[in-house]
Amino acid sequence: MEIVAENRCFGGVQGVYRHASTACACDMTFGLFLPPQALRGPVPVLWYLSGLTCTHENAMTKAGAQAWAAQEGLALVFPDTSPRGDGVADDDAYDLGMGAGFYVNATETPWSSHYRMWDYVAEELPALIGARFSVDMTRQAITGHSMGGHGALTLAMALPGRFKSVSAFAPIANPTASDWGQKQLTAYLGVDPSSWSRHDATLQMAERGVDGPVLIDQGANDQFLDLLRPEALANAMVARRQNGVHRMQPGYDHSYFFVASMMPDHIAFHADALED
Repeated sequence: MEIVAENRCFGGVQGVYRHASTACACDMTFGLFLPPQALRGPVPVLWYLSGLTCTHENAMTKAGAQAWAAQEGLALVFPDTSPRGDGVADDDAYDLGMGAGFYVNATETPWSSHYRMWDYVAEELPALIGARFSVDMTRQAITGHSMGGHGALTLAMALPGRFKSVSAFAPIANPTASDWGQKQLTAYLGVDPSSWSRHDATLQMAERGVDGPVLIDQGANDQFLDLLRPEALANAMVARRQNGVHRMQPGYDHSYFFVASMMPDHIAFHADALED
């Protein structure tokens, strides 16, 4: 593993690291914030999955999460959103290919050679971080924005017991019924919709739900509301009697200004769930 950068940040360290990924068959880069409490022993981990077009860097520099994480003693992990590099398949569209891995294991060519972001985020990167840094992998939580909110919710429901809590900022809530989903799931997983359902938070909420608390924030002025379909997830949560809160935030859009505004609530929500 290569240290790309390490910077002092709110008494802790914001690092950026690069390593050879077996899952994605290329070099992958991730950000990791360790709060000052990590000097005294392992700290809980909060995963942040980013959205379309992002790298590890967007949330790391725009979400304002480190100040609140340092206060609560949480490590923050910022994975990339896709494999990258020479020989990695891409598309001219912003919503497919590099920057748009959708947190799935692709089965279709040309994507299947590298686009195995589910395995990367669920297995490979946690194993690496748990082995190399002062973190407590028995206390994990997960959050994400847009495409990353989709990933956070579907991972939490597919891996019961892994995460103490899950939250999302404006998640792609019902991708099997949206142009932000049908296109990508067809490309990555094939034309049979039966292979898509495990990657749809609304369908998974109806089928199994989350075994911990859920917090969803959605901007009421989000320019992508029709693509995100928040009402589908909210209805599924109510029908299931899910332990959770789905909030519509008046005046907010889809930007990182929205994410940064809601971040203190989300950090506090996860810190409460991650207490011993």
